[in-house]
Amino acid sequence: MPNYLHRVEDAAAIIAGAQRIMVVGCSGGGKSTLSQKLARNFGLRYISMDRDVFWLPGWQVRPREEQRERIATIITEERWLMDGSNPSSFDIRLPRSHIVLWVRMPRWLCLWGAVSRAIKGYGKARPEMAEGCPERIDIEFLRYIWNFERRHTPIFEQNFALYGPDVPVFQLKSRKQFRRLLDLLRVED
Repeated sequence: MPNYLHRVEDAAAIIAGAQRIMVVGCSGGGKSTLSQKLARNFGLRYISMDRDVFWLPGWQVRPREEQRERIATIITEERWLMDGSNPSSFDIRLPRSHIVLWVRMPRWLCLWGAVSRAIKGYGKARPEMAEGCPERIDIEFLRYIWNFERRHTPIFEQNFALYGPDVPVFQLKSRKQFRRLLDLLRVED
């Protein structure tokens, strides 16, 4: 069973002293925004799994062995925040993490976030995305978001229990909770 935290105050207390944080969740839910704010506020190295591990220019997927090598190197560092949901690397990321923040916004909000982000930045690569990977949106990506909770929740929970049974997991399920966490941590916009 995952080690769930139920109070935002408990999560904030752990985050304030954490050296290594994992942030996971559905695209469009705000995990990169949260990750960048926390990394900046606490002086942690910000690792975007999309930019630093998964994607090569032109939306080419980096070979899996190379992905794992990159992650294995990063996790040896003392201070980092990893923003990315791919559970295939939980076995090496979770044991080194002090806390996991699981951004679980409602599906409609994730869809809205992804679509509005695509409209605002269409054709340009976001800072947390690999060079040569401009913002885009297609039916497959929308399906991925639509089905994320159903497909990923059982995998996440299994991996949390298997690879990080003692690592606290805090689920952020609303924008109100999101703002409360940032307020408790005195994180500015």
